[in-house]
Amino acid sequence: MKTVLITGASSGIGQACAIRFAKEGYRLIING
Repeated sequence: MKTVLITGASSGIGQACAIRFAKEGYRLIING
């Protein structure tokens, strides 16, 4: 399982990336 660190995930492109990676099955580390 791959892990992704996303900063600025509360809005904008960070949020879009978080949703996309989650749908693809990645484990997420989210900050803000």
